[in-house]
Amino acid sequence: MVKIMNITSLKNKIINGHDITREEALSLINVPLKELCQSADEIRQHFCGNTFDACTIINVKSGECSENCVFCAQSVYYDTKIQKYSLMNKNKLIKETLNLYNHGFKRISYVSSGRKISSEEFNEILETIIELKKIKKDINICVSLGFLSSNEINKLKDVGVSRIHCNLECSKKYFPHVCSTHSYTDKLETIKKINENNILTCSGGIFGLGESFEDRIELALTLRDLNIQSIPINVLNPIPGTPVGDNIVLDNDEVCRIIAIFRFINPSSFIRMAGGRSLLVDHGKNAFMSGSNSAILGNMLTTLGVSFNEDLDMIRKLGFHICYDIEK
Repeated sequence: MVKIMNITSLKNKIINGHDITREEALSLINVPLKELCQSADEIRQHFCGNTFDACTIINVKSGECSENCVFCAQSVYYDTKIQKYSLMNKNKLIKETLNLYNHGFKRISYVSSGRKISSEEFNEILETIIELKKIKKDINICVSLGFLSSNEINKLKDVGVSRIHCNLECSKKYFPHVCSTHSYTDKLETIKKINENNILTCSGGIFGLGESFEDRIELALTLRDLNIQSIPINVLNPIPGTPVGDNIVLDNDEVCRIIAIFRFINPSSFIRMAGGRSLLVDHGKNAFMSGSNSAILGNMLTTLGVSFNEDLDMIRKLGFHICYDIEK
């Protein structure tokens, strides 16, 4: 049995520069939740202050994905009745992006289904970003386009993309239960290329797939080793037709414990509430008091999110200041 650490002592060690060990992280599984979350929030306050990193996403290409990730409604392996469409044309994407920008979304991420996009699709996205930057110089564009080459990453950097997303999803040990059409190594190699090109990397996981807390801690430690500064925390929204469509949705307490432990392991990162937040009874309020200081606002890829105005009201009442321009 893992010994329960003195939570205050461990918190203070981290604030003073200590990197939590695996054994110490495992001990947090059994710490009383209120104490854990309060300490995690104090760590967040020390390293990040009240800065809140917000973004929203556009599903630029939906469905027909060749990969078999068990949670994904867009996979060709599962019958999920979602809307499917090819890559949005440039004019439509610019119009939709500017509509979000004008409604207050200053960081917008283009997310495409599929293992990777074609060269033609890639060039279309580049041209779209170039035109947008001419119209709104302060707009922040991020992308999630599957596996990318170093050359593609360099081109994205050249047109002003500030952050590239590639989720690890879970621990390396648990990954074979999640996907068999690509490997954990494929993901790690893509993240390595992003880091080498000096672009912010956004990478996290999805929780509620059947993984253990030990798996979650292994993921958090891996993200720390990769120096990931934007970590999305997705709560599984069980989609009928997928292999995990009957899974039970995680409750608030378990999500808050995940958030808090991730904060202890990654004290200076933006811990981002992402997919599935709308399933929580408080829409993530307690999570934002447990070490999270970032979120995807608006709708998700194939599911509805929380009202933008409702989110802004909650975030501001919690004392956060929303920022859209986080530097590496």
